[in-house]
Amino acid sequence: MSTVLVIGASRGIGLEFVRQYVADGAKVIATARDDAGLQRLKALGAKALRVDVAEPASISGLAWLLDGEEIDLALYVAGVFPHGDALTPPTREVFDQAMRTNVLGAMQAIPQVAPMVEAARSGGGGQGRFVFISSAMAQIDGVENSRGWVYRASKAALNMAVASAQHDYPSAILVALSPGWVQTDMGGAGAPLTVAQSVASMRQTISGLGPQHKGAFLDHDGSRFATW
Repeated sequence: MSTVLVIGASRGIGLEFVRQYVADGAKVIATARDDAGLQRLKALGAKALRVDVAEPASISGLAWLLDGEEIDLALYVAGVFPHGDALTPPTREVFDQAMRTNVLGAMQAIPQVAPMVEAARSGGGGQGRFVFISSAMAQIDGVENSRGWVYRASKAALNMAVASAQHDYPSAILVALSPGWVQTDMGGAGAPLTVAQSVASMRQTISGLGPQHKGAFLDHDGSRFATW
């Protein structure tokens, strides 16, 4: 039985990852920041941990909560989308919320979880995977407007952190992965992908990850983005 860790699974894409992996028979450990999220995770059959990725004092205890687990697949799904454009400088509060949730939380999770992912390698040489949900908006090329520019900056920083951290954990596969344009609070009802469709597509891509994908930035269907 494989062990899957989903960081940021209170609702939306994170919760759907939990639902699908539990349905496939995986042992799923997932985090939520509030009681309602914890109850949803428990109802699906996951082991639920209270962690708020935006609070360093909370996520810094993740390794202690995991208690030496070997993680075959870790997913960092937590994210926020602050609106705004370059005509209006972001407030410190907006900037801090985006950077703490989208970047700092991931950077604090990496040294705690990546060693557990490396430890889960099979005797046959299989490699653990640590996947970070990014965004197509993190591309430098092809930016058509400045809407959501704090979000773009945070996800671009996340991609760089993932690519850089790969060198420190060579026995794992670290990847930044875009879910596509999804029917979430951010994407809206008119987005082409439902949450279930996006997660199913990402899971197929994740299952096919190999050494050639280390440190890569991929779309949900496995195609590569030009990062910089």
